[in-house]
Amino acid sequence: MLELHGLSKHFGGVKALDGLDLTVEEGEICGLIGPNGSGKSTTINVICGVYGQTAGTVRFRGELMDGKPPHQRLRAGIARTFQNIRLFPNLTVWQNLWVAQNSHQDIARQGFLPRWLGATRQTRKEIVELLELADLGHKGDDLAANLAFGEQRRLEFARAAAARPKLLLLDEPAAGMSQREIDDLGQRIRRVRESGVTVLLVEHVMELVMGVTERIAVLNFGHRIALGTPGEVQRNPAVQEAYLGSSAPESGPEGGRA
Repeated sequence: MLELHGLSKHFGGVKALDGLDLTVEEGEICGLIGPNGSGKSTTINVICGVYGQTAGTVRFRGELMDGKPPHQRLRAGIARTFQNIRLFPNLTVWQNLWVAQNSHQDIARQGFLPRWLGATRQTRKEIVELLELADLGHKGDDLAANLAFGEQRRLEFARAAAARPKLLLLDEPAAGMSQREIDDLGQRIRRVRESGVTVLLVEHVMELVMGVTERIAVLNFGHRIALGTPGEVQRNPAVQEAYLGSSAPESGPEGGRA
């Protein structure tokens, strides 16, 4: 689904990414973890085209993404969430989902005005399903700006899913959430994967990462230092050193918020 080969991103003399190799398989939930400043969000931004890479390649479903702007990558099937919530605050919850769901194909088939009014049966059906995914069915007519923080997080997740992605990039989606909200988020991630979406999860909340991923890649100073199952990553000495700075217990970075 996704292939990163020799991926580097330099900001002046700072090597945020330095020769990263990573493959994400179709249908999996892959975690991307590491200490602060290790290059996780930079990886997401390069995959999405927000940043151009200094070196290396990004391939999505076999197609070279290098040089393509973010909107073309979205059309290809790559959607994302952000660390800092980026909704359309003066649109309603329903309208936020509609905008993300929209595409040139939809407009050509249905017309802009009917879609904006939500007059087509398929449009309404999909948005109702997204509202249910986000547990916001009772908030469809509320402005996004008036939602509570946890509700805004859920709306951003649903908005990314509304783009009908093949690959969903989640950039610290649990930030600021309560334990109950984190547990609910894990269930939403699994539901999205069950619908046929591949997920790359960047996260500091270890219980979420360890609970939903099949494989985890660990970054440190722009390099990949480990790749394996959650259990293998927890036991890896290089991972323990990166997180804890010295010899660490065999459990590694399990539990808690790294």
